[in-house]
Amino acid sequence: MTGDELRHLIDVIAEELSLAVPPARQRCRCHAVLDDCCPNRLRGVVEAGATRVGVHAAGGAPAEIAALIDHTLLKPDATRAEVEVLCREAFAHRFAAVCLNPTWIRVAAAQLAGSGIAVCSVVGFPLGATTADVKAYEARRAIFDGAREIDMVINVGALKSGDERHVGRDIEVVISACAECSILSKVIIEAALLTDDEKIKACKLAVAAGADYVKTSTGFGPGGATVADVALMRRVVGTAVGVKAAGGVRDLESFNALVAAGASRIGASAGVRIVQQAQAGTCREVTGSKQTARKPGGRRAGRE
Repeated sequence: MTGDELRHLIDVIAEELSLAVPPARQRCRCHAVLDDCCPNRLRGVVEAGATRVGVHAAGGAPAEIAALIDHTLLKPDATRAEVEVLCREAFAHRFAAVCLNPTWIRVAAAQLAGSGIAVCSVVGFPLGATTADVKAYEARRAIFDGAREIDMVINVGALKSGDERHVGRDIEVVISACAECSILSKVIIEAALLTDDEKIKACKLAVAAGADYVKTSTGFGPGGATVADVALMRRVVGTAVGVKAAGGVRDLESFNALVAAGASRIGASAGVRIVQQAQAGTCREVTGSKQTARKPGGRRAGRE
């Protein structure tokens, strides 16, 4: 290659590189660093255990957000038409799952067959005050009807009575039913009814029973998911078990706050609104919790 040819090649490469340079990124006002690297914005999520932070371009499809959402319809007067709309929305936005009362599981399973969207049934819902054998049967029936995830409510009264053996057994029989069929299990502790000490005990009992997730709330109790409860639950269960935040998650701001605190799944009836806000660029940060979750049935899997 002659000197002239080499110089021409260098000029071509330089021109191509100049065209590939991305647009200038904005700097934050507080630290004068690149906006998506601002310590004030990222410190909390890193300290909570995040290993990656993704930033969506405005208008982009927020797949990472949708993949963390259980699109939920648990009101007692839900109709078949509303369930079918929920399933269509879940398919359109690629949510992780739809979460429904047991009576609608067969309908949802038929509508979402082959879609990759999981169907989740609640068990012992919403009070958790039925007997363990009934919860186990309810779980098995939901699985028979097509549920691939089970969200069960613990016996809150037994826990507050100090009967941890009863609570542990109550959880174990449902987890066992799930494990038999390789079904994902989530244990709802109804955190708003518990002291911090009781929350810790409930989470430890769920982990000991082999639960795949612990979950904050039913949405029917005196309060829903809080950042403090999610952070506490994450500290207790460590990196091997998921944390699902549910109850009162109505917008992208609360979604991101709960994920930053350690939630790896979000239960929300406002899933469509959250995704639409992300698409509109209302809040651009998406975080992932650092954890190694079990696959259904207690087998270990990679990051959720």
